[in-house]
Formats: sequence, C-alpha cells, structure tokens
Amino acid sequence: MTHDDHRSPASSSSPVRGETRRPLTLRDVSEASGVSEMTVSRVLRNRGDVSATTRERVLEAAKRLGYVPNKIAGALASSRVNLVAVIIPSLSNMVFPEVINGISHVLEDTELQPVLGVTHYRPEQEEKVLYEMLSWRPSGVIIAGLERTEVSRAMLRNAGIPVVEIMDVDGEPVDAAVGISHKRAGREIAQAIIDGGYRRIGFLGTKMPLDHRAKKRLEGFTDALSKAGIELAAQEFYEGTSGFAKGREMTERMLSQTPDLDFLYYSNDLIGAGGLLYCLEKGIDIPNDLGLAGFNGIELLEGLPRRLATMDSCRREIGEAAARVIADRAANGGGASHAGGEQIVLMPKLTYGDTLRRP
Repeated sequence: MTHDDHRSPASSSSPVRGETRRPLTLRDVSEASGVSEMTVSRVLRNRGDVSATTRERVLEAAKRLGYVPNKIAGALASSRVNLVAVIIPSLSNMVFPEVINGISHVLEDTELQPVLGVTHYRPEQEEKVLYEMLSWRPSGVIIAGLERTEVSRAMLRNAGIPVVEIMDVDGEPVDAAVGISHKRAGREIAQAIIDGGYRRIGFLGTKMPLDHRAKKRLEGFTDALSKAGIELAAQEFYEGTSGFAKGREMTERMLSQTPDLDFLYYSNDLIGAGGLLYCLEKGIDIPNDLGLAGFNGIELLEGLPRRLATMDSCRREIGEAAARVIADRAANGGGASHAGGEQIVLMPKLTYGDTLRRP
C-alpha cells in the first residue's frame, strides 16, 4: 500500500522584481505537486512506499521550482555531510585538474560530492582551509602531499573520518596514502640519462622550500648521479608559475653560462617544453648533442615538434584510487583507520620520446 495523498496543485506566481526571495520549502513543493509535505519528504529522501506516479510528480515539481533540500538537519543528526574535502596546492598547475577528474569520475557513482580547497603551497593557508572544511563534517578528506604542520596533522588525525594523502608515498601518512615515490622517480630518470651516455648534466626547476615532491625527485636524481660518479654541472631555479617562456629563458641562460652541457633535466614538462622549443629554434642536435627530459607526462607534449622525454606521474589513477578509498570506507561506516590506512604505490612509466637516447 502506498502512502500517497493528492491535492490540487496550487498555481505559482513569479516573484516581483526587487522582491526579497525566501528559500523554498517542502510546503512549496507540496503545493506545486498537490501532495502532502510528508509525501514530498519521503520522495526527496527516497524513503517510504510512494507510487511511481506520485514520485515522478514530486520530482518534476521540485525540479521546476529549483528546490534544493536543506541537508543541515540531516547532517546534524548524522554528524556528517556527503561531501569530500579535496585540498590541492594549485589550480594553475596542469597536474591537479587530472587528479580532480579522477576523483570526480569515481565519486559520481556514489552519493558523495567533492568540494575543492586550494592552499597555494602555503602551510598556514592549508591550516585555514582544513579548519573551514572540517567544520562542515565532511565524509572524508583527500589532500595533496605528506608534509604539513603539526596543527594540520592534528586536525586530520582527530577528524574521525577517512583521510587520504595523495601524490607522494615517501613519508609517514596520517591515515591512507596514494601516490608515487618521487625519490624513485628521480633515481630512474637519472639512470636512464646515465645509460644514454650523458655526463654533463644540468637541472632546471622551481625553488623548492614548499614543493616537497620536486625536492624529493631532485634528491633521488642527484643520489643516482653520485653513485655513478657524476655531479650536476649546473643548476637553475625559478619562482612563480611554470610555462614555456620560463623554460626558454632558463635554458638560454644555462646554455650560455655552461655551453658544454649534454643533458638538461627539467622539474616539470612545461618548462621542459619551453626549453625544447628554444633548442630546436637554435638548431641544436637533439638528442645527440643535447638530451632533454621533463616530468609529469602531460598531454600538451603531444603537440610539440618533438616528443619530450618524460615520466608519467599517474595523476588520474591517483585521484581514482584515493576516491575509491573514501567511497569504500563511507560504504562501510565511514570511520578513520586507527591501525593505519591503505598504502597504494603506483609506478610511473618513463617515456623516452625523441629527446633521450635509448641505451
């Protein structure tokens, strides 16, 4: 037996221009659909026995009115909302949109919705974003990196929800971690360069006090070179956003100061692409006289005259795996893992392209 009750739908009038609009309520949907508020509530919460015809009428009325349920009361009762806090350091960096796409792809099949916070690589901003987002009692947190202040770690540790730290596994996570080993990535690209016969190597990258992952790649890179008896012949660092222009400028300066270099390793593909365009413009024989490599494996490289050697950082896969951890935990009670969460280590793949000699 269904609990439908039918009323005559009330006619609705548009608000007068300049009139203050009040939030829509269940009563508005009730009047528009011709059923009781209790039946409207059952339909919108997908609870109770309501006929298909009545359900369709209520949903159509709610959609036509633009009604959005107020979930605060439900959140107060459950102490959780169906939101997942996703906290990243930058929107201008081409890496993170792919991570977010991976997260969204997995969560779209659940009741969970990602909400975004940006820290601009600043620890104090991360504390502020975390404080605000956790105050809404989300169902989980996905946050970039492993290095953070003790204040941020304490908030994550005591939130009582799943926490997945992403992009990096070289460190101790609060709960779960999904990412790659940047130290290993640095060692692997260094070994490929050594195996290609290059010895006079320059490094070009961002200043690293707050970009911990780039710092770890450089550490792994220089460690591998050192074991082969090779030291970096030149280094160039920059501040601000990455881009082709920055890569061209840095490459020109480095080659003018140290013209006998036979390889340039860039901390990311954007500046590497700028360097490649500069070298092609100058007629440099790549990869014989000079080899080049970047990092991240961004799709933009497909449009260059030569394919830049690079290493994929598994961005979308990281986002998908992190979202699955949150979704699976939410489906099984949603608590934090006090015994230590999942550790998912992905393996980036080196692409030689046209700028790195194969051994």
